[in-house]
Amino acid sequence: MNGTEITVEFAPELHVFVPRARRDGTVPAPVDGVSTLGHVVESLGVPLTEVGTLLVDGGTVAPAHLPVPGESVTVRPVARPQRVPGAPLRFLLDVHLGTLARRLRLLGVDAAYESTDIGDPALAARSAAERRVLLSRDRGLLRRRELWSGAYVYSTRPDDQLTDVLDRFAPALSPWTRCTACNGLLRAATKEEVADRLESGTQQTYDVFAQCEECGRAYWRGAHHEQLEAIVRKHTDAR
Repeated sequence: MNGTEITVEFAPELHVFVPRARRDGTVPAPVDGVSTLGHVVESLGVPLTEVGTLLVDGGTVAPAHLPVPGESVTVRPVARPQRVPGAPLRFLLDVHLGTLARRLRLLGVDAAYESTDIGDPALAARSAAERRVLLSRDRGLLRRRELWSGAYVYSTRPDDQLTDVLDRFAPALSPWTRCTACNGLLRAATKEEVADRLESGTQQTYDVFAQCEECGRAYWRGAHHEQLEAIVRKHTDAR
């Protein structure tokens, strides 16, 4: 290390963001006396949304810390479950996470979703305006300064994505309370109210129905019910 550098060590959970050649041991990083430690960490590939504790020579510092040459930095991941202060836990998902959005809604989680690509600035602005945690696999999007809160989705498989989000944020789960199509709230409905939206076999098989207050879509507890209840039990017991 020369006289203008610090050394940075990333926890194994953050190695996915670091080039393979830099994953073992510490990474040298230049400092200029102006850039914050948060900026330095992001320049090495790790979004601050994924950073928990920052240690400098063994002591905790904030991302705004101005690093001094010779310092030794340790970057730890976000502690789980992650608490999001100041607002009810709500999510916003980018255009690539439609399946995850529907699965979260099936579990009663408030999950807004953009089905078209409205652009990174608009997504970050909506996150801030509605105080929603933005879920994305786009590292650049998660580095935007106007973002209120965000989280990287580590897997490309919807089952793993759902498990990861539930493990990380431990949201309250209440299946069959949100519309999978529009995220609106569901209310109890009689069979007669939703009869024009049901096939004859569904009318004969089920007696308990719900209807979206916003788009009017009808729901009944069919094939997914036992699976959803199992997910609720698993994550309730894990708390």
